[in-house]
Amino acid sequence: MTSTRAAGVPVVEDGSLVSTNPATGEEVGRFAVASADEVSRIVGRAREAAVWWVGLGHAGRRARLLRWRALLAQRVEEAAALISREGGKPTAEAIVETVAAIDHVDWAARNAHRVLRPRRVRGRMALAEFSAHLEYQPMGVVGVIGPWNYPVITPLGSIAYALAAGNTVVFKPSEYTPAVGAWLESTFAEVVPEQPVFQVVHGLGDVGAALCRAGVHKVAFTGSTATGKKVMAACAETLTPVLIEAGGKDALIVDADADVAAAAEACVWGALTNAGQTCLAIERVYAVSPVYDAFVAEVVRRAGALTVGYGDGFDIGPITMPKQVDVIRRHIDDALAGGGRAVLGGREAVEPPFVKPTILVDVPEDSAAVTEETFGPTLVIRKVADVDEAVRLANASSYGLGGAVFGKRRAVAAARRLRTGMASVNSVITFIGMSSLPFGGVGDSGFGRTHGDDGLREFSRAKAITTRRGPSALKAMTFERTPAHVARIVKAVKLLYGRSPRP
Repeated sequence: MTSTRAAGVPVVEDGSLVSTNPATGEEVGRFAVASADEVSRIVGRAREAAVWWVGLGHAGRRARLLRWRALLAQRVEEAAALISREGGKPTAEAIVETVAAIDHVDWAARNAHRVLRPRRVRGRMALAEFSAHLEYQPMGVVGVIGPWNYPVITPLGSIAYALAAGNTVVFKPSEYTPAVGAWLESTFAEVVPEQPVFQVVHGLGDVGAALCRAGVHKVAFTGSTATGKKVMAACAETLTPVLIEAGGKDALIVDADADVAAAAEACVWGALTNAGQTCLAIERVYAVSPVYDAFVAEVVRRAGALTVGYGDGFDIGPITMPKQVDVIRRHIDDALAGGGRAVLGGREAVEPPFVKPTILVDVPEDSAAVTEETFGPTLVIRKVADVDEAVRLANASSYGLGGAVFGKRRAVAAARRLRTGMASVNSVITFIGMSSLPFGGVGDSGFGRTHGDDGLREFSRAKAITTRRGPSALKAMTFERTPAHVARIVKAVKLLYGRSPRP
């Protein structure tokens, strides 16, 4: 029987999730959809496997994660080809994504013991008879709900760190990229066949909701702000803690002393890589007036030279999620209706499943193209008087994921002033590949951090331990204290804390 399903739209047929290529409609794979009861059983198996995984200690987990890293590195082309087939991303972009993900697995494995090991903490004089210790314990089972736009590096930014911290993981990949999720599960099982430490459940949004309610000890979600709120609501029913990495509307500031050619090159890649389907995509640019015209011209020249299509040799692939085309079209139409101009592309650039690069100028700040996440190969550029105006406009967004500044004298100071979780100076998006730095946003971009030391601690419970070393001099914490003891306490606090510090 001939199927009438649209290319790239995930459907459930006979209990299986069917994944197709968004450009060609080719079927990539079929994956059994998990019921709510099955999700609960899988989480239960993960809870049992956690005892074994924790028992391996940091050294045992490190060895297995490094074997997984090696296997991923050996099969990087295989991963990239699958990413391209299922999501439409150019193979070169998929390779870059996979390589960055492999580095995160390596960093998490190598640094977990350093970050999470038990340590002595300096005590306080008022409790001198006690020593203080801090350790980080695994949470148990971590549920990870991943996105389709970066189906390897984004979920592994949670999965690898959660595993390194001693947790087991149940992963619900996007319904648009289940094949990539299944591939990650199978490769991990090759190096850790003993226990179901890393498992995958497939399905639509209801499966993600079931995972939130299945008794996991934390949920790490990456996706839209609207869906993130639904995940939080589901987790709130059982007080399950959540990490939310939601959308973005990242801005680039180009100062008067910037290298215009370098800024334009970085901007075009930051805005148009993966067809703009990046939470960290540069969607807004604020260029100061002395360099504005030259910057716009250089961006248009570079973006206009890019090729759009599916397969080898193209720079920009299809829009993975077909309904996103309507959002992109609406944003372009709204910008033009408000007085904006398309200096490249425009309405005619939307040719589903492809959208050609579109550069918009003179767009009102209250238009959808400026205030809402577009998630497509479009870019709005605005002329500003100075860096102060640029920072003010960049920070006016409800989002606060990343941002960038190009310039010399004021660039670092401007980057610090951006209301974002991350910023790049004279580059764009570089923080995603920096395994040692935390990744996450503020505002509508979410909260919590993956990557780096903070990412490892995100999937751990801080455990404080005090140990008595001798008798109490002040006898504060006992009913055996006498008026003389209370008098000593008052005298001690005045001696320790009663004097104002010198200016």
